[in-house]
Amino acid sequence: MQFKEYMHIEKWGSMESEGIEIGTCYVFPKIDGTNSSIWMDDNGEIKAGSRTRQLHLQGDNAGFYNAVLNEHQFDGIKKVLSLFPKLRFYGEFLIPHTLKIYRQEAWRKFYVIDITQEYINEDGSIYEKYLSYEEYKQLCDEYKINYIPCIGIIKNGNYEDFIHLVNTNNYLIEDGKGNGEGIVIKNYLYKNKFGRLTFAKIVTSEFKEKHYKEMGPPEHERPMIEDEIATLFCTQTLIDKTYAKIAIDGWSSKYIPRLLETVYHDLIVEEIYTILKKMNFPTINFKTLRVFVIQKIKQLKPELF
Repeated sequence: MQFKEYMHIEKWGSMESEGIEIGTCYVFPKIDGTNSSIWMDDNGEIKAGSRTRQLHLQGDNAGFYNAVLNEHQFDGIKKVLSLFPKLRFYGEFLIPHTLKIYRQEAWRKFYVIDITQEYINEDGSIYEKYLSYEEYKQLCDEYKINYIPCIGIIKNGNYEDFIHLVNTNNYLIEDGKGNGEGIVIKNYLYKNKFGRLTFAKIVTSEFKEKHYKEMGPPEHERPMIEDEIATLFCTQTLIDKTYAKIAIDGWSSKYIPRLLETVYHDLIVEEIYTILKKMNFPTINFKTLRVFVIQKIKQLKPELF
């Protein structure tokens, strides 16, 4: 077996992951480590890789290759590979990056995020199949291998279902230090419109801000279509107009729910045809759109909240 990069995890709601929520989704904490892999080559030697390359002693990555060769935490993986040499372990080696709030005992450990198995087609070409969570969990439990646990199984979910798990994810985080980086969503029966198995992610806004400060902004990040609609059409003018109608006889905080729902209602009623035409008739999750509209109102009218 040769080095192979782990798949790129797509942003949830993007074109690459459109429709992944339909069916059964397994949700996992996303941790801020360095993506790594371990496999056995055709000569029976244990190999290790970073996200983009095979490692060796003179070209290591944060000491990961040296750790694979010498630390007992990798004994279980080596045992499994000796029995099943066509498996490949992908995981996160937890070293300090953007988040510094993980528990002390969590650092410099390898956490399995996926295991693949290599197969050979009749024409001699090679492909890899991702094991399901139940399959690799059983394997990891049997051989005492660290892995990132599933924190939720959601059928036909929506944005609010996933955001709840984002906001309650404190896996490996020190008590009282907040939440983790975000979540990863896996639907093992899903293939995107390009025919590829793809997993999706939702990353917290707080993590994005810290990450961009330390690592720089991404080259390109397309927002979810519902986020884009709220940004373009939930304007200061629309919000102020609705507010003025409600507050004509004075304002009270008890009117906040009315403001939120009226702005959302008016945006849909007055702008839906323009939205569809401007955005080439996209698929819109209106429950998700409502979440982004409310966020936009709070952003543009913060004195009310």
